[in-house]
Amino acid sequence: MRILFAASPSIAVPALEFLLNQDSKENNFELAGLLTNPDSPKGRSSKHEPTECADAVQKNSSLSIPVLKPDNLDNAAREQVAALKPDLLVSFAYGKIFGPKFLSLFPLGGINIHPSLLPKYRGPSPIPAAIINRETVTGITIQRMAEKMDCGDILFQTTIPLDGRETTTSLSEIVSKKAAEILPLALKGIAEGTLEPKAQDESAASYCSLIVKENGIINWMQSAVEIDARIRAFNPWPLSWTMHGGLQVFILKAFALENAEKASPGQVLGKDKDKGILIQTGNGVLAAVELQYKNKKALNWKDFINGAKNFIGAQLGV
Repeated sequence: MRILFAASPSIAVPALEFLLNQDSKENNFELAGLLTNPDSPKGRSSKHEPTECADAVQKNSSLSIPVLKPDNLDNAAREQVAALKPDLLVSFAYGKIFGPKFLSLFPLGGINIHPSLLPKYRGPSPIPAAIINRETVTGITIQRMAEKMDCGDILFQTTIPLDGRETTTSLSEIVSKKAAEILPLALKGIAEGTLEPKAQDESAASYCSLIVKENGIINWMQSAVEIDARIRAFNPWPLSWTMHGGLQVFILKAFALENAEKASPGQVLGKDKDKGILIQTGNGVLAAVELQYKNKKALNWKDFINGAKNFIGAQLGV
């Protein structure tokens, strides 16, 4: 079984590395090629760099795995894919929609790795969504590709318990490793015909939307618990921020307190030597532990407060 792996970001690298390093003779499947996004500008230099998945293949250059980087999945791209003679498409955070003409190139169809327990959190941001909504459990679904996004039959699912302190960064790392563990089980099941597809329950479906930079603006009218969840969900991007004296301040780490204070939401109440900088919210107090002025270093709260003029007592907001 020849597999075309479609992926771009780092979350998909461990699953890709499994395909790069596994013994095709033993498992009866092999990596036919990688389909990934084109090189893009990164860092301050804006130098064009390959995706993390393309970079992983380059580091295994001795294997001579073809890497396709089309701008669009047009006729030219389909011809490139067809030349690889793939049997199955495996997608994980590739970032483009596969049309019926493209999927028809694969005799065994396509499967998608989605980091939620479908039908919950269909869409592009299931990991931040689980954190924002303070779920106690999430998971990974391997599903058949269908005409509608994330609506295909479920082939395999595994759960991931959450302790309430995850960030998108840390949960993505967990998902990344788990996906690499369950992908071979799903591929073996497809090859042997032992997996029983299960239709999704449409009545239980929920959706998440694309995250934009403006999502990072802190609304101090929200509760401390809600703000804390959003700070964790928007790490590493777009990060959660507010304004102080015309300066943008990112709050990188924080936690919620139940303190009842008589102050306006967004007011900096003071500091606690054991907890951090205390900020009033719409319900409860947020203890900020790590902060950063724009274009400055990230600092623990003690170092930050030493260099932040008139921060205690200030009214934060946008």
